[in-house]
Amino acid sequence: MDLKKYITIVPDWPKEGVLFKDITTLMDNGKAFKYATDLIVQYAREKRVDIVVGPEARGFIIGCPVAYALGVGFAPVRKEGKLPRETIKADYGKEYGKDALTIHKDAIKKGQRVLITDDLLATGGTIEATIELVERLGGIVVGIAFLIELTYLDGRRKLEDYDLLSLINF
Repeated sequence: MDLKKYITIVPDWPKEGVLFKDITTLMDNGKAFKYATDLIVQYAREKRVDIVVGPEARGFIIGCPVAYALGVGFAPVRKEGKLPRETIKADYGKEYGKDALTIHKDAIKKGQRVLITDDLLATGGTIEATIELVERLGGIVVGIAFLIELTYLDGRRKLEDYDLLSLINF
């Protein structure tokens, strides 16, 4: 199945000059969403994943059905102040400044094999911060899976020490 045909390109959103890659048209097609999820599940099984981690919010959309299919847990990574228990934090750079991501301090057990999921790999900053959180808790990042990779932004370069799966490349 050619998943690229289920991605809608929205010009000039959220700002002029951007060609936004909208995954909702893939998600609202049951066959395409199942196919994409199954590909990530197959990848995760080969990696013998113990837990799935995803940054908000689209990492949840990708990661939760994968975790469910694998019969493993899912640990959310959220912006600072959004998780109710004790957390650890990682700062990361954004286009217009800095932001921070957090994870519950007890979300990952030392030695757990972790799959990180997100909808899109752009510059890699969000995933770098997510990796930092997982590794600080003692998790082993055995794979990172994306629906889409924007190859022209070269985010893969920041993640070259990790095994990556991208289902669609632009």
